[in-house]
Amino acid sequence: MISSMPRLSHKPLYRFLETIPATLVWGSFIGAIILSIFAPLIAIYIIILFDLYWLIKVVYWLVYLFNSYRHYRTDIRINWLSKLEQEDPISNDTAQSHWNNLYHLIFLPTYKEPFEVLDTTFKGLVNSNYPKDKFIIALGVEEWDKEHGLKVAQKIKQKYGNYFFKFWITVHPKNLPNEQRGKGSNNVFAAKAAQKEIDKLNIAYEKIIVSSFDIDTIAHKEYFGHLTYKFLTHPKPHNTSYQPVALFNNNIWKSNPFTRTVSNGTTFWLLTDLSRPDRLFTFSSHSMSWKTLVAVGFWEADIVTEDSRIFLQCLLHYNGDYAVTPMYVPVSMDTVETGSFWSSIYAVYKQQRRWAWGVENTPYMMWHFRFNKKIPFMKKFKYFFNQTEGAFSLATVPILITMLGRLPLYFADKSTQSTVIAQNAPIVLDWLLTTAMVGLFATAVISIVFLPPIPKGESKHRYLWMFLQWLLFPVNMILFGSVPAIEAQTRLATGKYLGFHVTKKNR
Repeated sequence: MISSMPRLSHKPLYRFLETIPATLVWGSFIGAIILSIFAPLIAIYIIILFDLYWLIKVVYWLVYLFNSYRHYRTDIRINWLSKLEQEDPISNDTAQSHWNNLYHLIFLPTYKEPFEVLDTTFKGLVNSNYPKDKFIIALGVEEWDKEHGLKVAQKIKQKYGNYFFKFWITVHPKNLPNEQRGKGSNNVFAAKAAQKEIDKLNIAYEKIIVSSFDIDTIAHKEYFGHLTYKFLTHPKPHNTSYQPVALFNNNIWKSNPFTRTVSNGTTFWLLTDLSRPDRLFTFSSHSMSWKTLVAVGFWEADIVTEDSRIFLQCLLHYNGDYAVTPMYVPVSMDTVETGSFWSSIYAVYKQQRRWAWGVENTPYMMWHFRFNKKIPFMKKFKYFFNQTEGAFSLATVPILITMLGRLPLYFADKSTQSTVIAQNAPIVLDWLLTTAMVGLFATAVISIVFLPPIPKGESKHRYLWMFLQWLLFPVNMILFGSVPAIEAQTRLATGKYLGFHVTKKNR
């Protein structure tokens, strides 16, 4: 039978820890309403201070966004293979490895995706500015989709297999014990099979770099050269994961404005965190050392958010001596697009709910950090606070600012309404929100720069619509930010654990 819950959830204390994120969220909403009704003046002061705090955070956020964008523009213009050949860096921590002694093991799990989706992914790999004979492909098919999956996988191997050093196809069995259907369990099965083959090839583990990609991930042509350079020049290449910029623009000209702005919002969130690697987790498609992946026992196969959990596994394994190295050379994935407007809206909601399910890392950290005394307290506190504050803010801030901000003015009596602070509160709130729109304008401008070339035959006026679509962002933050985050945290608190939902890929 497939496990449908995190492996520690049967313990009463762990279950209590799982209720904390939702308790904070619902406690804040209830507290805001109670204060608005019974102490509106205090609520007004708190709301103004809260909005001012978030205005400062927006400015702070923009500084990091532009810093990451500057690195992005610089790094995508560098020929990293030439840089490797000219500088010939040697890792001090990788058995004195030169770049041409390293292999790239790429995991690509697939489930029900059409040939066209895999075809674009492999075209991207073949077009990489890096020797393809250093690539090892692990294409993971699900037994739940065996007939279709194997047919597509064999067709892909026939078309592209000769480009690569090795091309392995695995079929992940269904109903394995202590597993949950999804990317993580598929990757674990493929990784265990890969380990056996690597041992037969007698390739040293420290000479292999792993990339865990979604099946629609198209790597920038300089990605693997940049990754290799980062790996060889890092003082501890096995004590770090490598996180690229995640762009969602494979099909951006075909998707609708709601799903586009939601996906772009994720890109900008990640861009700001890339400039703050001390708080960075791995997300979606990323890379790391094979030696380290084997040492921690691969990904956890019974959870939804294996992409971020693998970082915590490594952090605990190395007693805090582990981090995430930012990469500004991007990978590109699909914006949610199922073929119809309403099904795309529903699909992007489920995708955002799955990403918000990263809140399951909060009880995991509380549980494991207390047992590991070797990790410095401040490092544990920083990661825990950033994770908890991020989940809390995603669920609460858009609603508190846009919907509950004026609630105390509605309930205030005449004596309260006559105070200077109450009379000026609407003006102050409007000024703060208007000023915050500067950040939205800057985001809209940068989003245009990230766009791929417009398809032939399309009107140039579409660039204007791509800019104006950002007017939907405040609505999207509630519908596809707060609401799915609240649902995810409430599910965690009530034990209604989320399964892995595969977002439909459409070409």
